[in-house]
Amino acid sequence: MRENVSTRLRKQRKVLLLSKKEMNVLLLGSGGREHALSWKISKSDQCENLFIAPGNAGTEKHGTNVDLANTDFEAIDQFCKKENIEMIVVGPEDPLVRGIVDFFQNKDIKVVGPAKLGAQLEGSKAFAKDFMARYNIPTALYKEFTRETLAEGLKYLDKKEGPFVLKADGLAAGKGVIILQEKVAAKAALKEMLNGQFGQASEKVVIEDFLDGIEFSVFVLTDGKSYKVLPEAKDYKKIGEGDKGLNTGGMGAISPVPFVDQELWKKVEKRIIIPTIDGIQKDNLNYKGFVFIGLIMVGGDPFVIEYNCRMGDPETEVVIPRLKNDLLDLFESLFDGSLAEKEIKMEEAYATTVMLVSGGYPESYEKGKEITGVERIDSSMIFFAGAKKDASSKLVTSGGRVMAVTSMGKSMEEALKTSYGNIEKIKFDKMNYRKDIGFDL
Repeated sequence: MRENVSTRLRKQRKVLLLSKKEMNVLLLGSGGREHALSWKISKSDQCENLFIAPGNAGTEKHGTNVDLANTDFEAIDQFCKKENIEMIVVGPEDPLVRGIVDFFQNKDIKVVGPAKLGAQLEGSKAFAKDFMARYNIPTALYKEFTRETLAEGLKYLDKKEGPFVLKADGLAAGKGVIILQEKVAAKAALKEMLNGQFGQASEKVVIEDFLDGIEFSVFVLTDGKSYKVLPEAKDYKKIGEGDKGLNTGGMGAISPVPFVDQELWKKVEKRIIIPTIDGIQKDNLNYKGFVFIGLIMVGGDPFVIEYNCRMGDPETEVVIPRLKNDLLDLFESLFDGSLAEKEIKMEEAYATTVMLVSGGYPESYEKGKEITGVERIDSSMIFFAGAKKDASSKLVTSGGRVMAVTSMGKSMEEALKTSYGNIEKIKFDKMNYRKDIGFDL
């Protein structure tokens, strides 16, 4: 007797599910990005056990937090042997720039991220600028200077008109970019930076032309040859409403970005994404992970502001909720050669996130403030960043950026309304947040 089509399909699905190997996964990081990634990874059919090092109060709901420093490669290696870890997903940039992929190169563990040389796309502004120049990728005109060439740098500023953009070459915890209107202040800033303002990060400084436009970000997953593009996003860095005040790690984000139409998207792919992946391949960079491309639209044309070698934060908190794909399946495809065959599927809805921060952030702030009301949240997702359980199991603040409140909606306005409505239920001493996320869209 011939079996019917539905029975045969059920058997095929069962065989497919059984053939998928479940993995023990270690996720490195402790912020809102890692909470969002742990939430998504834990949903995967391919995830057996998930560990997060060091994690936070939110990640412990999706796996097991582990007290490991994400740059202590020897300790991570010992833990991986003990728990039979088969894949490491690296959240922050520091372990990548320090060479975690290279460290595990011959240890039969898959590490999602670029090797040390590829991570220099984020680790060194000069490296990234040179890369873009060689592959004709549009970016602001620039020159780089060291302490030995300070006099040349001052003369270079003399020839320029403000605003002046000075960037520390290395990683400076998001604080290494200075934009000034006055030439005298720009010269003073150059001297300070080259004299060690940001330590080793500013031993070299890039001075680039100021680009006036609107910013957005694109996230690409690549195996070094093929690539897939995840949903784009726009984040808000300034602490004050109307994009005023000091820079932060990010006060909120929106995805999709309303002004990124088909015409702009074609320019981004042709002029920026394709040459970037071609450059990674031609330079023989060992790159299996995310390329974050920070862009600015000037007069309808996209220019690269910066590369990151990992997902952004708080952009992850709006991009990952829109992604329908099994994230571990996508990561696995980086190593088995099947990325080109994958199709990225995303929710058509808008995702918005608003970051709640400690009073005083991004300058000095107090920790240990009790957080209440989180259990009352309805129709939003909470992604913790600087929050932990204290000795009495109370939820308390432990960082400047405390949590992201993410919501989905048919429109940006609907999603924001849900986020802001739920924020009213959350309380901690001196809580601060921007009330104008999406104001410029």
